[in-house]
Amino acid sequence: MARGIALLGWGSLLWEGASTFDDWHEPWQYDGPCLAMEFTRVSCSRAGALTLVIDPDNGVPIEVAWCLSRRQTVAEAIEGLCKREQTTTKHIGRIVADGQVQCHDGESRQAIHTWVEERKLAGVVWTDLRSNFRPKRGEPFSIDAAMRYLKCLEGESRTKAFEYFQRAPSFVRTPLRDTFNKEIGEIAASNS
Repeated sequence: MARGIALLGWGSLLWEGASTFDDWHEPWQYDGPCLAMEFTRVSCSRAGALTLVIDPDNGVPIEVAWCLSRRQTVAEAIEGLCKREQTTTKHIGRIVADGQVQCHDGESRQAIHTWVEERKLAGVVWTDLRSNFRPKRGEPFSIDAAMRYLKCLEGESRTKAFEYFQRAPSFVRTPLRDTFNKEIGEIAASNS
């Protein structure tokens, strides 16, 4: 028997859900599916900060967090996540026991599907935004390109970008985060 609907998380959902979102899910657990993740999305809502997304081209395998939703249906869970993420249903991934699937990456879809079956869940939903580094920056993502971008940010953009890296959960270890952490002193000094 299916035991509920899960939410997957790896970024700000874990630290800034707000009561209108957090009241609708159980505590986070840290043994979710392993997905290819990297900070490769330039976020408009975070003043240009680089945020974590599933990125099969540039990501590294990370076991993400998950929690059980208190919503009764997958449709309600999708609606709640849409509100929290201020997005539309086309950016909410899902795998449902009835066969409904929406995921932009085939490898992630398989990993999530296997994880859902192992836990006998009725379904799972997650924010399924794509990397947009190349179209936003005019060059392919690389650690060097991302660090150049981060170093040129100023004011609120710099503050939000640095905060996102610093607040990302400790289980998120990516090449860009490692480089950012090594060079943070240099970046902070260049801001003075």
